Amino acid sequence: MKQTIQLRIGQQLTMTPQLQQAIRLLQLSTLELQSEVQNVLESNPMLEQEEDDSREAEDKDDAQVNSAESGDEAGLNGTDVETPLTAENADSIPDDLAVDSNWDDIYDSGTTIYSAPSPEDRRDALETFRVNSEGLHEHLYWQLDLTSLSEIDRIIAHTLVDTIDDDGFLTQSLESIHEQLTGKPGSAEDPLDISEVEAVLHRIQQFDPVGVGARDLGESLHLQLRQYDPATPWLKDANILIREHLNLLACRDYNQLCRRMGLTRDDLQHVVHLIQSLNPRPGSKFNNMEPEYITPDVFVTRHKGQWRVELNTESIPKLRINNLYAGMIKRANNSKENTYLRDNLQEARWFLKSLQSRHDTLLKVANSIVTRQHAFFDYGEEAMKPMVLRSIAEEVDMHESTISRVTTRKYMHTPRGIYEFKYFFSSHVSTEAGGECSATAIRAIIKKLVAAESPVKPLSDSKMADILAKQGIKVARRTIAKYRESLSISPSNERKRLA
Repeated sequence: MKQTIQLRIGQQLTMTPQLQQAIRLLQLSTLELQSEVQNVLESNPMLEQEEDDSREAEDKDDAQVNSAESGDEAGLNGTDVETPLTAENADSIPDDLAVDSNWDDIYDSGTTIYSAPSPEDRRDALETFRVNSEGLHEHLYWQLDLTSLSEIDRIIAHTLVDTIDDDGFLTQSLESIHEQLTGKPGSAEDPLDISEVEAVLHRIQQFDPVGVGARDLGESLHLQLRQYDPATPWLKDANILIREHLNLLACRDYNQLCRRMGLTRDDLQHVVHLIQSLNPRPGSKFNNMEPEYITPDVFVTRHKGQWRVELNTESIPKLRINNLYAGMIKRANNSKENTYLRDNLQEARWFLKSLQSRHDTLLKVANSIVTRQHAFFDYGEEAMKPMVLRSIAEEVDMHESTISRVTTRKYMHTPRGIYEFKYFFSSHVSTEAGGECSATAIRAIIKKLVAAESPVKPLSDSKMADILAKQGIKVARRTIAKYRESLSISPSNERKRLA
């Protein structure tokens, strides 16, 4: 095959390391960015964190030390340092102590019993407070240690507690638990009977919380009703309903319940209210999961009738080039140390530039979102306008993939709450007037209709579609069902109440 030279014209996208770093920083959340900044500070000596507050505090401490030393010198030279309190100088004493003084520095008050925190300290204490509560299993083990049991019964009890889930229900049958404890089921040499396992289970079912260790919902409700006074009104009917007609109650078939139990609708309402006062998940109150706090990336505030967007600069430390190390670089020297410093200086500049580019892009996209969705900030979800990534990308002159990275796991703090950037993007539904209605606005309308509906006769999906059609919004019944399920709203037959 003969070799020839050919000239071809083509386009190829080459991503430089700087561009790759900028894209990676752009898609990081605030917490991930803080971790990335910390890693860069530890690995690159050319970067340092600005500490203006600490420097001011150090200067202030130095000034206090100098003044104290001058006071000591004055005392040694025979000069009176302290002026005694007299009638002439009593009026010159200020009502409050100086800001940098402390009460203990003036008077010896002995042991401090209690010091009321300032509003700022109280706020910080509440923000950093962590509930170190025990879990359900730890609570059950604690009660088990206080219970007098034989060695075999204690082994059975530990096995039963291990099979209880976080809601307080037994996840395995007694037969399977008995098989685990004895090995082969049905063995003639088996010294442990299943009735002993059931007896230990009844002992655990007397523990706190009430209803724990139940094998199903009906048994848990019975255990809770057993704690009531026998003279409690409607207690007997509540036990009958749970034992025989719990499925009808789950289906909200109140007419059938009235016929089978021989109760009027008002009497049935009292029985249902008693059952609804019980806890269907008795172990849920021992959930010891710590809450996850969201750090907003931008703040949206109203100033002189206009919505203003500001970056949350407090969540990210301020970085700068270390002037000491930067001044050590010698241009004419090609040693390994100097090359190492030059490389780190270049990487530090790239990182600062990528970080600034991230802030600028985030602020630009946030401003565009607030400008387009100003009606939402003024009137609420029902005024939300349909918006897609392409519309923001065209406005800020960026690619849709860049907008997608910016709006993922980025949060906006508004007077109406904290929202993810993605929340403001939604599809649209056509209206009879030829306009468009946002899917978020339709969800808000559905939520409002359900909140105002009659509990005896809730609105069906078809009825809500007809109501929206009268408002000029053409939505199919299946679309209403999809939006309703996304809001975790039950169907109409499950929302039915007695009154």
